[in-house]
Amino acid sequence: MSDDLRQRLSDVRTEVGKAVVGQDGAVTGLIVALLARGHVLLEGVPGVAKTLLVRSLSAALQLDTKRVQFTPDLMPGDVTGSMIYEGSTGRFVFREGPVFTNILLADEINRTPPKTQSALLEAMEERQVSVDGQTLKLPSPFLVAATQNPIEYEGTYTLPEAQLDRFLLKLVLDLPPRDTEFEVLRRHSEGFDPRDLGAAGVRPVLSPGELEAAQRAVTAVRASDDVLGYAVDVARATRAAPSVRLGVSPRGAVALLNAAKAWAWLQGFDSVTPDHIQEMTLPVLRHRLQLRPEAELEGVSVDAILRSVLAQVQVPI
Repeated sequence: MSDDLRQRLSDVRTEVGKAVVGQDGAVTGLIVALLARGHVLLEGVPGVAKTLLVRSLSAALQLDTKRVQFTPDLMPGDVTGSMIYEGSTGRFVFREGPVFTNILLADEINRTPPKTQSALLEAMEERQVSVDGQTLKLPSPFLVAATQNPIEYEGTYTLPEAQLDRFLLKLVLDLPPRDTEFEVLRRHSEGFDPRDLGAAGVRPVLSPGELEAAQRAVTAVRASDDVLGYAVDVARATRAAPSVRLGVSPRGAVALLNAAKAWAWLQGFDSVTPDHIQEMTLPVLRHRLQLRPEAELEGVSVDAILRSVLAQVQVPI
C-alpha cells in the first residue's frame, strides 16, 4: 500500500511538471508539507511560477483550492469569513471566507498589514475559525501555501514571528537558469495557457482519501533516540551561533522532526536517519532564525549559518 502511494506521489510531480518547468525542489517541498500536515511559505520575485505551482499541485491531487490576493486594504474577515445580516430571516448568518478550502493560496502575503496576516494564525495552528462565539472546523487536508516577495521589495511587511513559526517550510524559488527559461518560452510559444491546466495535460493522480492514508503512514515512521538527540542538538546549536539573535525554538525542532519523517517515508524508509534531518534543516529552519543587526549589515545569510551548524554538530553513528 505504501509503495503504491509513494508511486502516486511521484506521479504528482510528473503532472505538475506539465505546467511548471524546473521547480522540482519546490514541488517536493509542498508534498512533504502536505504529508506532515504543515504549511509552506514560498519566497521569490514575481514571475517565477509560485502561483502556478500551487494550482498545478492542487489539480494533480484533486484538492479544492482558493486564492486570496493580499493587499494593504484586505481585512481579516475577507480571509476567514464574517457574519452577514440576512434580511429575509432577520438573522445574522456566517458567510465562509476563502480559508474554507483544502489549499489556500495566500498570494503576496507580505503586502498586507500584520493584523490581516495574523487572521490566519488560528486556521494554521488549530485548523479552525472562531467567529462570534462559534468554532468552525476547516476541511481536511488543509494547507496554507503563502507566497511572498523578498522583504526588500517596496510595499512589503515583515511577517509576525508567531506566524512565521507556523510555517513548516520556507522554500526559496530562484530565477531559473537559461535552459529552463528557454523551455518556459518554448511552451508559451506553442500555446501553453497557465490559466487552463486541463489543456496542459495536468490530470488528477491521487485522491484526498489516498493523501490522508499517506499522512497516516508518515506518522508511523520511527525515529531513534540518537536521531531525536541529533535534531535537538541542531536546534540548540542555532541558539549559540554568534550571528544569531534568536535561534530555533522547541516548536522548530518538532517541525524538523515531522518534515524529516515525511521525507524519510517518501524515500522509502520506515525510520528517520541523520541524513533526513540534514536535508530538511534549511527549508524547515531558515525562516525561524533572527540575525543580529551587525550580521545583517555584513550580508551574512541564514542558509550559510545553518550549513555551518550542520558542519559543527556531531552526527550519530
